Amino acid sequence: MAGWEERRAWLRCMEKAAWGDTPLEVAKNETAAYFSNGKTVEFQLEQEMQDSFEISGGDQGWRVRGGETGVLYGAYALIRACEAGETVPAGVQAPSYALRMINCWDNMDGSVERGYAGRSIWFEGNRFEYEPARIRQLGRLLASVGINVLCVNNVNVHQPAQHLLDGLLPDTARFAALLRPFGVRLMLSIDFSQPMQQGLSTADPLDAGVQAWWAETAKRVWTAIPDLAGFLVKADSEHRPGPNTYGRTHAEGANMLARAIAPYGGRLVWRAFVYNCMQDWRDKTIDRPRAAYDLYMPLDGAFDGNVILQVKHGPYDFQVREPLSPLLLGMEKTPLAVEFQLAQEYTGHQIDLYYMASLWRETFSQMGKGSVTAVAAVSNLGRDDCWTGHPFAMANLFAYGLFAWDPDSDPEKALRQWVKLTYALPAGQEDSLTAMLMDSRAVYERYTATLGLCWMVQPNIHYGPSPYGYEFQAWGTYNRADRNAVGIDRTKNGTGYAEQYPEPLRSLYADPQTCPDNLLLFFHRLPYDFVMKDGRTLIQRIYDDHFQGCQEAEAMGEALSALSLPSPDREEAAERMQAQIRNAREWRDVTNTFFHRFSGAEDRHGRTIYD
Repeated sequence: MAGWEERRAWLRCMEKAAWGDTPLEVAKNETAAYFSNGKTVEFQLEQEMQDSFEISGGDQGWRVRGGETGVLYGAYALIRACEAGETVPAGVQAPSYALRMINCWDNMDGSVERGYAGRSIWFEGNRFEYEPARIRQLGRLLASVGINVLCVNNVNVHQPAQHLLDGLLPDTARFAALLRPFGVRLMLSIDFSQPMQQGLSTADPLDAGVQAWWAETAKRVWTAIPDLAGFLVKADSEHRPGPNTYGRTHAEGANMLARAIAPYGGRLVWRAFVYNCMQDWRDKTIDRPRAAYDLYMPLDGAFDGNVILQVKHGPYDFQVREPLSPLLLGMEKTPLAVEFQLAQEYTGHQIDLYYMASLWRETFSQMGKGSVTAVAAVSNLGRDDCWTGHPFAMANLFAYGLFAWDPDSDPEKALRQWVKLTYALPAGQEDSLTAMLMDSRAVYERYTATLGLCWMVQPNIHYGPSPYGYEFQAWGTYNRADRNAVGIDRTKNGTGYAEQYPEPLRSLYADPQTCPDNLLLFFHRLPYDFVMKDGRTLIQRIYDDHFQGCQEAEAMGEALSALSLPSPDREEAAERMQAQIRNAREWRDVTNTFFHRFSGAEDRHGRTIYD
């Protein structure tokens, strides 16, 4: 199998990696290596432009004008456009968000929580363990699409990771130095109770000793890594410690940390993924999607200016289909980051194809600019030679960078550029691969989570069908299916979740006649003979979608076999496609049988349901 050195994803168009000690040096070396035919690229550094750039020129040569990191982004934008045969972007190009983050769930023992691409690239044996050249290559990959922050350790901070702030701090600084020439800054996940691991009796954010401990820690960390982007915190969530332990609000907890790092320009990213994870399934008054809005809306405006509240794009947990989190529409006085998940936890484990850019486009279109000032995504990276387990999963990392820079990007254009930069395919095959990946989200949704059904997955694993897998557990993830109906009433007559949305979304979701089909059972509890907009009954639509999705997965397998992909991508993609087809058949048969046993309704087309 080819090593990672030979599999640089979309930068295969470049003959060699051209490092440097500063972003400007990297930009000069990269363009010199790419334009080896004699075309020159000149750079004009204007510090006030920061990440922004402007490209001018043409036949005789190019000029890139920009800030310290802007010139590097301009160099990569120029190379991408030229290699893909596209028009070089005109005018000043500026990112929409200052922080364009990758959140890695790497543990220091080398494992990766919800990682589907092998072990950690930089941790092993409770210490840093990596190939410096690969870390530089990672910096190159991230910078080439404008990603500028890498949070290296899991938000569920385990004991060894706490040493990143003390005993392992010199190693952390050396790691940061490898990424610095590519404009990529480190961020570190911290444990709210960390002072108690160092001898203090409390982690109360209003305790003077705790405040002093964090202030001294921040001084030590920023002295070692002056450009550290900040800290990421998961508090009072899924048994993680937090300010609620001491009767304090999340604003009080976040502000204490934010004030410790403010003198150094640090940002405190506070995850809003907080809910009651020990609820009784019998209690229908608790609705998990309500949790974030109910907790944080009363705190809007109470957070310090360098706090960013990181909100998952949907109110649940990266499900195949969720509505936009109402918190992203409601909080107007607090800087927000929208959080996505590149790691395909509920969307196929980087086995099944699931190109995500249409999800991001829908999210950004619906939420607008508002108070969102940053964007984050849970990493899909790992130690596998192709970086992302499935070689096509690289398309998600590539497109994420483009959308984090410009949320108005076009999903198909981003995908086609990745295909051009990654594979030298004939035009017809390029179209076929692009179409396959563009359709992949809808295909996966049809055979797994039609009509907005969530959580019908194997518990803990989150891959493969289990319609009642979480139905009686404490996580608040229910479909309430019985012989009469399926779904949860989240209107004002039910849990009231739909009331968290402003108009016109509130009314749109509240009426099953206007609610989008792909969210129908997320917002409504309906009988199996409910008549859909297209005239089909609800149960027939469930049957049809699962049969159709499986057929489409099989058709994707046939299309894939006709592509002239290079080895080993060809073999890896083919192997995973066969696994996807088996998975789709299992989803079809298990889910259709589940609902047939409840409803007693036959498929009007006479297809086999295994009752």
